[in-house]
Order: sequence, then structure tokens, then C-alpha cells
Amino acid sequence: MFSSSKIKSVDFYRKIPRDLTEASLSGAGLSIVAALAMMFLFGMELNNYLTFSTSTTVIVDKSSDGDFLRIDFNISFPALSCEFASVDLSDILGTNRLNITKTIRKFSIDHNLRPTGSEFHSGPISHDIKHGEEFDEEPVEGSVDLTAQNFDRYSHMHPILVVNFFAPWCYWSNRLKPAWEKAAKIIRERYDPELDGRILLGKVDCTQEPDLCRRNHIQGYPSIRIFRKGSDLRNDHGHHDHESYYGDRDVDSLVKTMEDLVAPIPVESQKMALDDKSNMTQNTKRPAPSTGGCRIEGYVRVKKVPGNLIFSARSGAHSFDSTQMNMSHVISHLSFGRKIAPRAMSDVKRLIPYIGGSHDRLNGRSFINQRDLGANVTIEHYVQIVKTEVMVKGPHKLVEEYEYTAHSSLAQSVYIPVAKFHFELSPMQVLITENPKSFSHFLTNVCAIIGGVFTVAGILDSILHNTFRLMKKVELGKNF
Repeated sequence: MFSSSKIKSVDFYRKIPRDLTEASLSGAGLSIVAALAMMFLFGMELNNYLTFSTSTTVIVDKSSDGDFLRIDFNISFPALSCEFASVDLSDILGTNRLNITKTIRKFSIDHNLRPTGSEFHSGPISHDIKHGEEFDEEPVEGSVDLTAQNFDRYSHMHPILVVNFFAPWCYWSNRLKPAWEKAAKIIRERYDPELDGRILLGKVDCTQEPDLCRRNHIQGYPSIRIFRKGSDLRNDHGHHDHESYYGDRDVDSLVKTMEDLVAPIPVESQKMALDDKSNMTQNTKRPAPSTGGCRIEGYVRVKKVPGNLIFSARSGAHSFDSTQMNMSHVISHLSFGRKIAPRAMSDVKRLIPYIGGSHDRLNGRSFINQRDLGANVTIEHYVQIVKTEVMVKGPHKLVEEYEYTAHSSLAQSVYIPVAKFHFELSPMQVLITENPKSFSHFLTNVCAIIGGVFTVAGILDSILHNTFRLMKKVELGKNF
């Protein structure tokens, strides 16, 4: 159908015999420059094609996680006992949740933030504590006054020593006093310290013996402690190991509890007491914190409105001396929103330069109250939260991240000191979209670069060649 000559007629690239071409130094120089330019521009275009490109827009928050936001935290308080540590939540809509426990875990720690045992459990006590009747006359003193000088002596003399740590200014201490003294008198009559000696009830005035109360990590008044085995010190760690009483505070309940404590101990024995396995008092006592610090970890779900996450000492039947409270803390972790799935971590690592490093801004930060006791210092954090969504290629098309900024301050307060996190979410969100790059566009640009450089170099070579020829002709004309 078509002869070879007809096909050759459409050849765009007709060949010129090499014998008819002429090489020049200027052409060689331009060829080298053109080759280098092609390589450089090709490398730049390839780098641009492989580079992650995004576009950023700000839109109204259209969160896929509904009206609630999850807050994860891990915060250590070196001077707040797990016995009274409380996590509270409030918001601008009137929501108030006090002493959240369902999603919270507490661990006793020492002043160096080292854990001193297993998880601290608050116990099953939920009823209102019953107090005895109030007496107009001065109650008969039945308990022993304990001081720093005689405390260890009494604790070694008796297998069980039950101590009421109180403060004269405390309302709850004054309500307990009549029942406590009457119960102590009854126990003294039934179990004479001189003849029996299995149990003794004492009291410590924490306004007169602050060091003794601090040594036993007393932060709320009244605190009833049960010391067993003659000593409350562990030989391996040196941490205080005793129990707290949380039952009713009337005479009958106190006496019944003391008798249950004494029951398993033989009269003639002055050795270490056996552990009480009775179910009759299991709901009125539990192990006291072995140290004075607490690590609180867990999460809460909050509405997406301005609110407060508050860490404080709280009890419905104890009073606290605000001058002795120290809310210094170390934030090991604080984040907002759902955790990124492990399979999406590769995408997250690629997106870190675009997301930023503000999703854990407070992690590892310490906020220590250096002021003297009595300053009533509350530590406040003002946290502003912005949601960032990144649309990427691949199986994990949407990556959500909550970033925040935080401003912290220490302020004096007339109330019990707390650690407060005031959070506020922005109604806007940042949307980062990965811009896909077409391979055909990359190929077109590469062809344009190579062809353009080759063409421009050819034009320059032609101009230089013609210029040299013209100059040569002019020189020949002058010689004639």
C-alpha cells in the first residue's frame, strides 16, 4: 500500500551526512552548558514531583466525632494524697461532675515521682457517714494524747493503735470528738491497756504536731488511721503501711469496728497482729496511701464548649488546711481527641512537618510551687484547642489531630488550692489537603525542559556561528 519512499517523506528528523557537518569550539561549549542545564532542571523537576505538596484552608468545624471531645492525661502530684485526690469537670452549659472515678486510675508515688505500690482503690464506701449525737457538756477524755515523742513507743506497745488525727478548727473533727472519746473510754474499760493491751485509741492534734501529721501524710481532718503489727514502716521500702477508717462516726459503729479488729488477736499475745479477714468491717476501712503523692491517669469526655478540668483534694466528711496544700505537678501526658491508629503512623510521620508539634505541648512540663506554705497557690492552665484534619492519599485518607496552645500561671486563692485546666475549643478547624501530582504533568515538564534547553542552545549556537562568519567576512573585506 505504502512504499518505503512515501513513508520516508514524513520523516521529521532527516539525517545530514557527518561529512557535511562542521564542529566548532563555541558549539562544544554550548553543548556542555546545555547538558548541565538539562540535568540540573531535570533534578529540580523530579524533586518537586516527589515532594509532598499541600494546601491549607480554614473552615467551620465539621467534626466527625460528634459533640464530645476526649481528654487523655497522666499527671503526677508529689504532695497530693490519692486518698483525697479528686478529678472534677465543669463547663459553661452548667455540667458539673465531681470526683470522676470510672475512667480514672490513681497510683501512690513518693516525692521523687517513683511509684510505691499497686493501683490505689478508693473502695466501695458511698453512703453518708453517720455521726453521733452532739453533747453540750465537755466529753470525757478516753483517748491518749499522742505526740512525736511518744507515738513510736505506743505503736510498739500495742498490736493495734487507732489514731484520730484532728484539727481543733475543723467542723468534722469537732463532730467526731464526743463519739470518739466515748468509744475510747468503752474500749479502755473492755480492753484495759495494763491487763489486756491489744488495742489503744489515741489522738493527735495536727496544729500542735504538724511534723507528725506530715510524716503520716495527713491532708484531711479528721483522719482515722489503724496501725498494726507494732510499727507502720515497711522494712523493704520504708514507706508507711497502715489503714484508714471510713465508716460511720457514731459510738456504736466505732466500738463495733474496734472489737472486730481485736477479735483475731489472742489475749496473751503481744506479737504482730494477724490480718483482719472479717467481712464485717471491709466496707469501713481500706489501706491508707503509703506515701503523700499521687499519679492520676485516665481520660474524660467533655462537651465541645469552654470548661474546666480540675484536680483537687475533696471529701464530703473531711476538712482541709489550705495553707498546707501544695498542688505542684508534673504533666507526663496531656492530649485531646482520639488517638491515631497505629496503621496510620506512617502517614503521620510524613505529615508531622505540616501538622506541627503542638498536640502535646505540655508533655514533660513541671509546675512547681516554690512559695512558702500558707500562700494558697492555685496553678492554672489556659488551653486553646484547634482541630486539624489532613486529607492524604492511601488507605488512611483522613488523619485528625487536635493541637493546642497553653498559658500557665500561679495565683493566690482564698479557697482550697487546685490545679485547673481551662480549655476552650475554636469553632473553626484547619483543613490540610494533599495536592495530587500527575505523572503526565511531570513527563510534560521534563520534555519541555529538555526540548526547550536543546532549542535555545541551538538558537544561541546559530547566532554565534553566524556572527563569527560575518566578522570573518568583514575582516576579509578589509584586507582586499
